[in-house]
Amino acid sequence: MSLTATSNITDTEVTPKAVVLDYMDALAAGDLDRLRAFFDPEATWTLAGDLPVSGTWTGPDEIFGSFVARMVERLVPESMEFEFVGVIAEGERVLAEWKTRARARAGGRYDQHCLAVFTVRDGRIAAVREHFDTLHAHTVVFA
Repeated sequence: MSLTATSNITDTEVTPKAVVLDYMDALAAGDLDRLRAFFDPEATWTLAGDLPVSGTWTGPDEIFGSFVARMVERLVPESMEFEFVGVIAEGERVLAEWKTRARARAGGRYDQHCLAVFTVRDGRIAAVREHFDTLHAHTVVFA
């Protein structure tokens, strides 16, 4: 099942699930300015594992200026594709599942299956905990 996110959120229906779906829509469009606007100034993004980009990043500047930039610099940006599989929401937490495909600058094919737990408060992303196959990322992206 593929999920196509929409950006039809109105002020009366800003649920955590709607925020994450809108975020996914901006991600698929590659709209970095719009993506940054989803995050609370103190938001955190945590990537599990022992990759050079693993750890916790705080605030949109670190999340996009360090974490995202370090990942994207190792991939061919115009080759990046995102396929959203689905979301499950309960309260302020939303579990999102998607696939990322891209060519690594080193030549390999990056085919990643990702899961992330988003915490959304007051219509903004407060925290993300992302999990994916770090061995695949290490072998293809960071080798």
